[in-house]
Amino acid sequence: MSQLQIQLADDHTAFAPGDTLTGTATWQLDAPPSEVELHLVWSTRGKGTTDIEVVQTIPFAHPQARETRPFTIKLPAAPYTFSGQLISLIWNLELNIKPGDHCETREITMAPGGQEVLLPRLQPVK
Repeated sequence: MSQLQIQLADDHTAFAPGDTLTGTATWQLDAPPSEVELHLVWSTRGKGTTDIEVVQTIPFAHPQARETRPFTIKLPAAPYTFSGQLISLIWNLELNIKPGDHCETREITMAPGGQEVLLPRLQPVK
């Protein structure tokens, strides 16, 4: 049985570009994993091709079967979290454990003022 958790300081999930976020990654596994990494990732959802980019990777050296490790990530300047009529861009923290397919995801918002950018609905051309 495995348990994974990403805890952010003060449960804060809304950030501005360039902010620093801190937290802890916790895992409880039956055996020590060979690899544990935390990824900062953005991806698109909606119509068309899904884009995904790993912006930062934090490896946790010499992982044990049960641990809690602190992390600090400085967020980039862009792209912003946004939602539009056809596509949205979402930021996530992903805790990945190998071997196996153990993964925990925590969604965050990264945009000016920590507020998701909402794109206006386009009016049809007449």
